[in-house]
Amino acid sequence: MQDIENIELTFLNLDDYQELKEAMIESYTTMPDAYWKEHQIDSLISRFPDGQVVIKVNNQIAGCALSIIVDYSKFDDHHTYEEITGNYTFNTHSPTGDMLYGIDVFIKPEFRGLRLGRRLYDYRKELCERLNLKGVAFGGRIPNYHQYADKLTPKQYIDKVRRKEIDDPVLNFQISNDFHPFKIMKNYLNGDGDSNDYAVLLEWVNIYYEKQHVKASIIKKVVRLGLIQWQMRPYKNLDELLQQVEFFVDAVSGYRSDFALFPEFFNAPLMAENNHLTEPEALRELAKHTEAITQKFSELAISYNINIISGSMPEIVNNRLYNVGYLCKRDGTVERYVKLHTTPDEIKVWGMQGGSEIKVFDTDCGKIGVLICYDVEFPELSRILADMGMDILFVPFLTDTQNGYSRVRNCAQARAIENECYVAIAGSVGNLPKVHNMDIQYAQSMVFTPCDFAFPANGIKAEATPNTEMILIADLDIDLLRNLNQFGSVRNLKDRRKDIYELKKR
Repeated sequence: MQDIENIELTFLNLDDYQELKEAMIESYTTMPDAYWKEHQIDSLISRFPDGQVVIKVNNQIAGCALSIIVDYSKFDDHHTYEEITGNYTFNTHSPTGDMLYGIDVFIKPEFRGLRLGRRLYDYRKELCERLNLKGVAFGGRIPNYHQYADKLTPKQYIDKVRRKEIDDPVLNFQISNDFHPFKIMKNYLNGDGDSNDYAVLLEWVNIYYEKQHVKASIIKKVVRLGLIQWQMRPYKNLDELLQQVEFFVDAVSGYRSDFALFPEFFNAPLMAENNHLTEPEALRELAKHTEAITQKFSELAISYNINIISGSMPEIVNNRLYNVGYLCKRDGTVERYVKLHTTPDEIKVWGMQGGSEIKVFDTDCGKIGVLICYDVEFPELSRILADMGMDILFVPFLTDTQNGYSRVRNCAQARAIENECYVAIAGSVGNLPKVHNMDIQYAQSMVFTPCDFAFPANGIKAEATPNTEMILIADLDIDLLRNLNQFGSVRNLKDRRKDIYELKKR
């Protein structure tokens, strides 16, 4: 191979046609007539110039990629090459379509081994993202299949290629570039005897695709969290506690946070006035404040333009005591969540019940989940929420000792790794000597991430000072989760062995 002085990826020009034709003939030696005519190349360039690119090595064409945009819903999964190209006229190209369709890609034999094909595929992916298309698709040849057609079905052949038991240079290359076999198509490309008239429909999904909305709304991609590490202290009455609540909402809103997270049972200081009662009676008295506090949170969410996760509070429903919280959105809507797993102490001391609903919440920052304290120690819950599309898990908690805190902290970090999501935990600090069963607190509020190259190596995005009243602000990039899901060093969600186990809610 000649010395390489420069490699350039550039748009295809009709003046390149004669050189392009010769390159195609050299590349498709088993199909000598498989080259595009000049009027066809002219049609492609006229219809979609951005989709037609060549790689030049020392100003000589070394490879080419041709593409169109199609309305994919108009074609079924068993289409032919002739159908997708409009009988080779490319009148199927639609600027308002939703899928980038690969018409052709090749590298001249003398330039193979330089990973030039990868540059062409990467350009297609970048173009797809720039145009906000759902993905890239094409029918891939399996040129070595004719050697195995008498003993293997196409599916068996593809499975063996995937397991590296058979070498198919074309299919191997496409799979290594994150294109996934979707369907086997018969009679896709006329004259492809090497593939025994079969092709594989391959697709690459654009994880950044956003469906166009009629409403003037947008889902934020960088989300700012404000975690309140709440100091337990005596309050004269509900109004004084709500003043402290508003102080923190004002503070995190001043930093333009999208979410404010309060801890579990942050309103416990109000129980002091009922310390002469039994513990379950005192907690039921505290429950009488829950409606007013929730209403105040909703007002603050609107006035301070922030989504508030209210931590948790006791609530009585049909004379049963639950540990509940509310997501108060800045658009004025309010949604409820309930602690599902009650601790032995909550049952024994307070007679508390567990809830029964598992759900994610749609917000202007994507889908979120909330698990109260003990719930995060049950990995099934967060896995179900992850399957429902959760990007951020919020965990309001209340722990009295370091070992109790360590259970919440370590389980929360595990949830971030195994579910490829962010996890934010917020707790209370300080002492309440005049409140039975709530006298001491220990907490360190934190934000956890998965552990991969795009994230902190130790999986900790931000951490508060232990046992100190403060707020913690952290920015989370949601697109990093999408990238991790597709291209991470490990892929905990995609690599689950669903053939041998399954998790589902009743």
